[in-house]
Amino acid sequence: MKSINKFIRSVSSKPMVIVILLFSSQLLLANEKEGSMEDSIAEVVSWIALIVAPILGIIAFLMVHILPEKIAEKKNHPQAQAIKTLCLLSLVFGGLLWPLAWLWAYSKPVFYKMAYGTDKGDYHEETLKEFKERKNNDEPETL
Repeated sequence: MKSINKFIRSVSSKPMVIVILLFSSQLLLANEKEGSMEDSIAEVVSWIALIVAPILGIIAFLMVHILPEKIAEKKNHPQAQAIKTLCLLSLVFGGLLWPLAWLWAYSKPVFYKMAYGTDKGDYHEETLKEFKERKNNDEPETL
């Protein structure tokens, strides 16, 4: 009797699995109605994935690329303008120069202090006219 029950169970379980799989696909197709809640949720998620996510990714990419520039300005780095230029070039080259700008922003220029007496930057950009006036006032006239 036990062997017959095992045989019936083993034979009957395989067709039952096939029947369940066949009917489950029909049940899934029966849920396809116009304007169902799942469709509207999927549509919102797809719009977010297609429009909002790339915009946020671009903004994050740009914010990360201006970090060395902000660090250099905060530390009064004397070569902050050059670091800013390197950050812009890094955007053109797909971020390959960004680690160099990051390292440069945190480094202290060695020879700048020897040449100019300070390691702090002065962001005042004087015009050529101002430079000539200052040069003429500093130097005594020679004949």
